[in-house]
Amino acid sequence: MILSIPDIRQEEKTMADSACIAANVARLRLDRRLTQEQLAAKAGISRLALGKIERGAVVPRARTLTALAEALAAPVGELVVPVRSLESVRFRAKAQVHAREQILAMVSKWLDAYAWLETELDDRQPFRFEEAAAHAGSPPDMAQAARRAAGLTAAEPVRNIGGLLEENGVKVLLLETTRDSFFGLSVGKRDGGPAVVVNTWDRISVERWIFTAAHELGHLLLHPSDYRRDATEMRDEPERDADAFAGEFLMPEAAFTEAWDATRGHSLLDGVLKVKRLFGVSYMTVLRRLVETRRETTDVWRAFQGQHRDSFGKTLRKIDEPEALNESEFSWNWRRSGEPAGLTRHDFVEDRLSRLVRRAVEGEHVSLGRAAEILGLSREEMRKQARAWAK
Repeated sequence: MILSIPDIRQEEKTMADSACIAANVARLRLDRRLTQEQLAAKAGISRLALGKIERGAVVPRARTLTALAEALAAPVGELVVPVRSLESVRFRAKAQVHAREQILAMVSKWLDAYAWLETELDDRQPFRFEEAAAHAGSPPDMAQAARRAAGLTAAEPVRNIGGLLEENGVKVLLLETTRDSFFGLSVGKRDGGPAVVVNTWDRISVERWIFTAAHELGHLLLHPSDYRRDATEMRDEPERDADAFAGEFLMPEAAFTEAWDATRGHSLLDGVLKVKRLFGVSYMTVLRRLVETRRETTDVWRAFQGQHRDSFGKTLRKIDEPEALNESEFSWNWRRSGEPAGLTRHDFVEDRLSRLVRRAVEGEHVSLGRAAEILGLSREEMRKQARAWAK
């Protein structure tokens, strides 16, 4: 049988619809950590039927779509709307993350909404760190160039890294996902970036959030050729480079020297806690800097532990090998419960997207429902937030 042009177009549309639904169902099922058997049972269909849907062999009926959406705790629209694939992305995780595709889908939708708002409101921020990236050099040199591009002095602490990145053309997404093996990712300019995404799950310390943001900025500037969707391996050398960049960006050596010298009348414990809060870094970052600059030997780890135990009656970590100070920042499992004098969620926030959304709502560019979708809130949460906006 020879198909007419309308028939061919309808068949192409059906194939596109089935492929879109297949990808969305499989992605959400893996994110929910369900097997095909488990999802099929929850949706009241056979595993064979679900297999055909996930292979794109059939387009499910409306009733089946609704059942699948309910089983996946997702709106039906999330099953039928295609998601733009991100290619210029650097995904960072210590271990395999089953939610990888779901996280990338969420980031893709967020970037598209962000770009639409910027266009609609005619409000774009240039990427001011590009000039720093044009100057080749060591990671600390690149960090100092990036600080100058952001208008920071050589010894000035970064008071608000979220705002600093946003003001200089880097989009910031705080994405809370219950996986402490996933720290964050960054997206290159080709896919709507530059953007930095940070996992803000409350089992990960705020100091870690801040370091992750600086670390990802380091990758954006130092390793632009590494941005590939299929690249999942965390190679040691680029990670160490990004660590060195982040350490110097957040805690410049000149500023650290001045701050540390000012603590000479205090105990090691009090000095470390004072300096860590000044720069918004972990106590481990301060200890590592002391060892790297040969102000202390690796015995500083045990000395700090002993003073903390004497003052607070507990040891911070069960593992106390000084060799840990020579590892990558991201080989440590920093938990908020193990971060003394820790920062709070209010020490790391995103501001710009929230401001754009408020302007769009008040200017009647978007509904409250669409605003809720962009910010990842429920409609009730969005209404509550709108009522709480300061005048």
